[in-house]
Amino acid sequence: MRILIFSTSYIKTILVFSLILVIYSCNDNFLDEQPLSSLNAELTLSSKEGFDNYLVGLVRQAREEYTGGAVWETNWIGTDIGDSPGEQFVAYKNWTSYLTPTNSTVISTWNWAFSKMISQANTIIYYASKTELEEIWSSDEEKNAVIAEARFFRGYTYNMLANLYGGVPIVDNVSSEIKFDYARATRQAVYEFAKADLEYASQWLPLTVDSNREGRIVKGAADHLLSEVNISLGFYDDAIASASEVIESGLYELMTTRFGNYLGESGDVYSDLFEDGNQNRSSGNMESIYVWQIEEITEGGAGTSGGNQAINKLAPFYTLISDPDGVANVASDSLGRGVGETRGTNYSIYDIWKNDSGDIRNSKNNFKRDFYYNNSKSQYFGQLIEPQTTKEDTLRNLYPYPRKIEGKPWQGSQTSGRTGKDVYVYRLAETFLLRAEAYFRKGDLSKAADDINAVRSRSNASTITPDMITLDYILDERARELMYETPRRRTLIRMGLLVERVSKYGILESSRTSIQDYHSLWPIPQEAIDANLGAELEQNPGY
Repeated sequence: MRILIFSTSYIKTILVFSLILVIYSCNDNFLDEQPLSSLNAELTLSSKEGFDNYLVGLVRQAREEYTGGAVWETNWIGTDIGDSPGEQFVAYKNWTSYLTPTNSTVISTWNWAFSKMISQANTIIYYASKTELEEIWSSDEEKNAVIAEARFFRGYTYNMLANLYGGVPIVDNVSSEIKFDYARATRQAVYEFAKADLEYASQWLPLTVDSNREGRIVKGAADHLLSEVNISLGFYDDAIASASEVIESGLYELMTTRFGNYLGESGDVYSDLFEDGNQNRSSGNMESIYVWQIEEITEGGAGTSGGNQAINKLAPFYTLISDPDGVANVASDSLGRGVGETRGTNYSIYDIWKNDSGDIRNSKNNFKRDFYYNNSKSQYFGQLIEPQTTKEDTLRNLYPYPRKIEGKPWQGSQTSGRTGKDVYVYRLAETFLLRAEAYFRKGDLSKAADDINAVRSRSNASTITPDMITLDYILDERARELMYETPRRRTLIRMGLLVERVSKYGILESSRTSIQDYHSLWPIPQEAIDANLGAELEQNPGY
């Protein structure tokens, strides 16, 4: 009972399965089989427990955005804050040859959105709304809360699609028939659809959840995202109201004093936000709104790629650095084993920090800039590594990075390149910066400055005045506060600034010069266009 936008490979699978049905059609036993032990929708979505199972599956699928492997190229590589300049990597070095309708990340993101997130959300919404199932609910509020969680994820996904691809087909129901004539809605219509879903979610989602349900969606998450969607629609008063619902709810606050599991160790309140075990509200973190849960040695707790890969993808390939005698470094507790796939740009590593020496986000607790020879077999053991001069060393093997990506090695393996640390999706600092953006776009610079200063004050950064605020300044502050947390590419695309800022801040000349205006949106996957046999699924201009 799903309606999907199928790839050509999926259509081949359907045709093969249809042939099997023809072959076995004379076998009554085959036709009468009931999948009693499966998550068949008809059987499972007939009880509250079944709906909760489906919602847990949806929460898990949402986490696959991070643990499925494409998050780095989707969000940070090829932006103003990060690039992939090592000799081994190709992402966004030449935009024309890399970003095409057959790009694997373009395809996998589209398929994840339509065949997993939207399809499963629609299934939950459809069955929960059936009148013949009314008797399983103790109240309308209980039923509506289930629908609200599914609609949050559908709105979340459509907002992401609109950010990356522009207008896409809107699929809001389920069907037993395969459909081959999808048409793209306008980008405006997609944002409006997401807004309606999020408004419903805001009305019916719970304010909080128990500690044993951390990672489930609450009203604050819907209101936070609704603020962003309202900005994209140009509804700045609505965006301010949505963000204020979170900020003024009394449920959340910017953390201003140390908390959590590492109070006896060196650090500060900002570093506490990113220590292992400190992301959820049960740790005392009142800034946390929505967090992807990652659990070691737990069935289903690690995602497709097996844990949090931030160290592997974002940290330098430190183990390739050798001392003057040729003795190489080894993976360590803090650094794990990075491979230097994503290096910060000079803009994000150096430029945004130049004018405020007191900002704790750039302190040694939060930004690693000094590295030491750590192999005990080296006569240089414990000494500061001297500045590197070769291209590959400076672009891949040794560069500063924000320490928020560090964590305890995955299952004790320092060479895994992974941790078991939970991952922020939304925290209150971003809500303040979204409201500041809405105030700025409305022309209220004074209130925009107040919200930015709330974030800066927590980090002991100097206060700013209203005349200092521009969109570029808001992006600077988002980079300082949210680097490698929020999806930077999608932020730049929705602001219409991706091409301009990559051209200005990209690491490699080939990236800066090859990006063109049409790259401000991703292409529609060619396999989706080819599979849409009954109508033209229009490609974005330039591709």
